[in-house]
Amino acid sequence: MRQYGEWNGTIGRTIAESQPWFSEPPHPGDSAPNVVIVLLDDLGFAQLGCYGSDIDTPNIDALAANGLRYTNFHVTPLCSPTRAALLTGRNHHSVGMRAVSNFNTGFPNMTGHISNHAATLAEVLHDEGYATFAVGKWHLAPMEHCSAAGPFDQWPLQRGFDRYYGFLEGETDQFSPTLTYDNHPIDPPGTPEEGYHVSEDLIDRAIGFVHDTKSVRPDKPFFLYVAFGATHAPHQAPAEYLDKYRGRYDEGWDVVRARWFANQLDMGVIPPGTELAPRNPGVEPWDELSVNQQLLGCRLQEAFAAFLDHTDAQIGRLVDDLAALGELDNTIIMVLGDNGASQEGGPFGVLHEMKFFNGILETPDEAVEHLDEIGRPHSHTNYPWGWAQVGNTPFKWYKQNTHEGGVHVPLVVHWPSGLAEGAASGSGSGAESGADSAGGVRRQFHHVNDIAVTIYDLINVQPPAMRRGLEQIPISGTSFAYTFGDASAPTRKEIQYFEMGGHRGLWCDGWKAVTRHEAGVPFDDDTWELYHTEVDPSECNDLAASMPEKLDEMIALWWQEAETHGVLPLDERMLELFAVRFRDHSPHPVDKTYRYYPPVSPMGSQSAAQIGGRSWHLTASVTCDAGAGGVLFATGTENAGISVFLDDGHLVFDYNAFDDHTIVRSNAAVGPGDHKLGVAFHRGPSRTAQARLLIDSEVVGEASIPWVMATISSVGPSVGYDAGSPVSRAYSDSNPFTGTLHEVEIQLLSREDVETLRAQARSELSRQ
Repeated sequence: MRQYGEWNGTIGRTIAESQPWFSEPPHPGDSAPNVVIVLLDDLGFAQLGCYGSDIDTPNIDALAANGLRYTNFHVTPLCSPTRAALLTGRNHHSVGMRAVSNFNTGFPNMTGHISNHAATLAEVLHDEGYATFAVGKWHLAPMEHCSAAGPFDQWPLQRGFDRYYGFLEGETDQFSPTLTYDNHPIDPPGTPEEGYHVSEDLIDRAIGFVHDTKSVRPDKPFFLYVAFGATHAPHQAPAEYLDKYRGRYDEGWDVVRARWFANQLDMGVIPPGTELAPRNPGVEPWDELSVNQQLLGCRLQEAFAAFLDHTDAQIGRLVDDLAALGELDNTIIMVLGDNGASQEGGPFGVLHEMKFFNGILETPDEAVEHLDEIGRPHSHTNYPWGWAQVGNTPFKWYKQNTHEGGVHVPLVVHWPSGLAEGAASGSGSGAESGADSAGGVRRQFHHVNDIAVTIYDLINVQPPAMRRGLEQIPISGTSFAYTFGDASAPTRKEIQYFEMGGHRGLWCDGWKAVTRHEAGVPFDDDTWELYHTEVDPSECNDLAASMPEKLDEMIALWWQEAETHGVLPLDERMLELFAVRFRDHSPHPVDKTYRYYPPVSPMGSQSAAQIGGRSWHLTASVTCDAGAGGVLFATGTENAGISVFLDDGHLVFDYNAFDDHTIVRSNAAVGPGDHKLGVAFHRGPSRTAQARLLIDSEVVGEASIPWVMATISSVGPSVGYDAGSPVSRAYSDSNPFTGTLHEVEIQLLSREDVETLRAQARSELSRQ
């Protein structure tokens, strides 16, 4: 018979006349190292202890003390693009991820997922025989695909990982997360009251994945990608960590920033002569703030510090476990951030970040009434601009910007056996060549697209030019393995562009041109700045006026790189992209009618009906016994959300607008039998609305909603129960419906207005 696939034996009439042949599965070799990449979210350059801060990060500091700290390492200004570049070794535009994965603009540079023509690090290492695991944040699939309905082709397991445990969206509640295990959603295995926190859960799963492999296949190396939700908002940590930092930052951001800057100089994290950038616009001198502004700002920074400290402890658990297994010496560990510190907390900081996205600047005088909630389950906090700039010391600007504050982050590399070998093979003596394998500092310019190719270099793997019949996009990264044995080696990275929403920059040979784009301003009218970052790493001395020819040369190079790497067309859009939802073959039906048939898994906030900021009707088809109760539909969390439920037979609608509850209860109970239970929610003038309850089309209660949320929560809806923390105070658990719920239909009645679009755009941009 015809043979399908490779088989090189021979077949005769009998076994004696035949020759068997056995295929050899791929294996990278007995000495191949394990690879662990730990990615922290919204981590500024200065926020680790080993990069200058006074936040306790002893476990990362220990990795640095026994490894290398890279102090001229760069990323993109947002999370999804950085992750795409990290996992592919290509520039983010080239692989279809110019912004967060929530959008598809119809152009190759923004498809909402990594191009299949760009194999991920997991895919390449899997093909070489590695076991591959991912835990934590993904945010590399189109958000409308992130539900139990899929499609799954851009989920972690379909992009090279054998196992996955984490959350697919850009953020989640740390105490009540939305979780996915491999290809299916699951409920968190604990509650805040039981001491649950998702960072601990992620490391528990990561350790389990490693143990499963090493117990059965000890010969097989592994690649583990750990992408924490930390330190992205919401900043949430266990109580003992919050208590630890109480009062730590009462001196204020000016004093703390100056101290961290001095620490950086003493440590050699920044070169002598570096200037401390001036305060960003909108950051006021600490001593000029009101008492309540100071109280709120300190407590928000304390929550951030506690969150980072707690995350460091989880990294320590993982490292200790690798040591106990005897795997640590031959494991390459890289710890880095995905972009600079976040500016989404605004000038004052926020108790509930979704308020900021709804255009509410909660005043410190209002917020100080809830100081003790900060960092705990009943909060969704982010710190103010002043503390974000402290996190980015000594730089200016923030995440989203292409100035150094947005793109210059820590990178720690730890590999005891490999770094020692690299030091031994470095040219010249250790003192001259900088061949220090423990505690060394590396100042060569490098970028996140260099990580994958460095790993390929270290394990002697050649990424394929073709994979599964698809021509592969050329690698754009440059290996920095050469730096392991020589601190003084000149950088081999020749050039690197930056772009995000029209913000642009270009580094080349120690120089940087950069512009901060203002929405609506023609790109040709942007004001470019020029810095010699080799001697001015904090971008304090703009040479644009004195060196116009050099600036013109750099701008021309930027356009050349943009053409080469698929940056064009330049696109500043955000608001308009939210309207491109209702199209064929999408979970968002053209007629805007959604039907959910229980049992149905919890849905991602982007794959479900978008009821924020608009008019809608909800109809639940039920069969009830007398006194039936439980949730029919809920979305959001205890901090903000909407719940429709039965309580002792009465239909109830709870509109939880950031803990301000508008509750409508039916004036009649729902009798036994089949019924249509509904809510008619109609937008009124400005941000008001009217909510009416209906039993079998008869109005049985109504109330005015004084203020409509345009964007509600990063936690999506659930049908037949309330997943996550309870939206309503009327119940304390998931409160499943006790009758029979046949169907929930949601009909969207009007298009979003401009105000709603702006709020949703602010929310999505932050949820990386």
